[in-house]
Amino acid sequence: MDISAIKTLGDLRAAGYERRSVKQELRGNLIKNLKAKVNVFEGIWGYEETVIPDIERAILSMHDINLLGLRGQAKTRIARMMVHLLDEYIPMIAGSEINDDPFHPISRYGHDLITEKGDNTPIEWLHRNNRYTEKLATPDVSIADLIGDVDPIKAATLKLPYSDERVIHFGLIPRSHRGIFVINELPDLQARIQVALFNILQEGDIQIRGFKIRMPLEIQFVFTANPEDYTNRGSIVTPLKDRIGSQIITHYPPDIPTARKITEQEAIVKEDQKKHIQVSEVSKDLIEQIAFEARDSEYVDGKSGVSARLTISAYENLMSAAERRALIHGENVAVRISDLYGVVPAITGKVELVYEGEQEGPGIVAHNLVGKAIRTQFIQYFPDPEKVRKQKDPNPYRRITDWFGNEKKIDILNDFSNKEYENALTTVPGLQEVVEKYHPKIDPGLQLFFMEFALHGLAEYSMLSKHRLSKGLQFKDLLSSMFTMPGPDDHDDSNEDEY
Repeated sequence: MDISAIKTLGDLRAAGYERRSVKQELRGNLIKNLKAKVNVFEGIWGYEETVIPDIERAILSMHDINLLGLRGQAKTRIARMMVHLLDEYIPMIAGSEINDDPFHPISRYGHDLITEKGDNTPIEWLHRNNRYTEKLATPDVSIADLIGDVDPIKAATLKLPYSDERVIHFGLIPRSHRGIFVINELPDLQARIQVALFNILQEGDIQIRGFKIRMPLEIQFVFTANPEDYTNRGSIVTPLKDRIGSQIITHYPPDIPTARKITEQEAIVKEDQKKHIQVSEVSKDLIEQIAFEARDSEYVDGKSGVSARLTISAYENLMSAAERRALIHGENVAVRISDLYGVVPAITGKVELVYEGEQEGPGIVAHNLVGKAIRTQFIQYFPDPEKVRKQKDPNPYRRITDWFGNEKKIDILNDFSNKEYENALTTVPGLQEVVEKYHPKIDPGLQLFFMEFALHGLAEYSMLSKHRLSKGLQFKDLLSSMFTMPGPDDHDDSNEDEY
């Protein structure tokens, strides 16, 4: 259909256009996509067998939807992607505030214009991107914002009495007629405002300031809610929940490969960073592991959740930590294990701590999460130090720990050049041999990464001591570190423990 040639209601009739409601549109277009094996929710990872099928079933049922889940679970993104299931263009009466259907007008304006002009009523074409409206629920949202109110300025300008329907200023919901309307954080909406949605959801009509009007709106409602909101800030009133056709529970990525897809898709990595920074697959896994550790941490409030935005920001910080070093020394660099501590600022603001965590302090909790991530991932690449202690076979870490036991120590500073970094790591006897034994065919840059990884892993398993300095990290023997006082370059936070 050539829509550029259809400019009046008469043209629309002659073209044989068949109207359908917004929910019929969504259903019809989803059916086409399912038959054609087209995924509308491209880039939504981890929901392929859970959330997305539930959403598709809800759309096929022509239900309004409530997406219930913790922060950072792509609820709003999913709602926005539903726009792709709308027809690309639909006709509307030209000049209508509420997207009046030429075949089924619901406003006074639409009725009057068709009565006056008949088949000569002018038509406009509305693109699907203009049929999506989103509102964040806050305590100050009013019925006038959502539904509408009498506009005294309009009444004065048009010289109309307040009893005339034309003085109404329509709110966001009527203006979303024939489109998708999303309310984010629904429990934050005051109960009396939620009550105003009852008729819209059940009957599809609205009431404004006592006007005896019935406007059968056609809207696909999508709500999002965090289950924590039910206890902390508010709740969804029971009759409103009863009127929402499908409530779909979202979740975090089930595993690290899925989580990595999300982070790599969403993180902003600059072209300069791609040219000058080498990042290992292990580094990417470690970033994701931090979030998994946070979700299981006794110090982090699990009810609040740990958003996927944590790993996205952390990955960007990881790249920037390496980039800063590259800029200082004017050389290409590889991401190091110690760069993980540069992501602490991306962690501290994105986890809600329980009381014990508040006592520890967000910085200490963030460092502990990094340490736990290293501990968890370490045994994927090296023998488990706890099992090594119990077995009779030779200890592969013996040369390393013996060297530190002779009152030796090394510093790994944040701003070490590539050469300084290599010199520090190759100082430790046995470190390179351990890496070569378990990872024999890796390039020199990655070998250094694994050498540092081994030091961090042994420290996390209490075979070495890891102590934070103001400019980096220091590794030494665990026993000797218990009897030595911090040096002048050591971190000056007296509440910090050695790792």
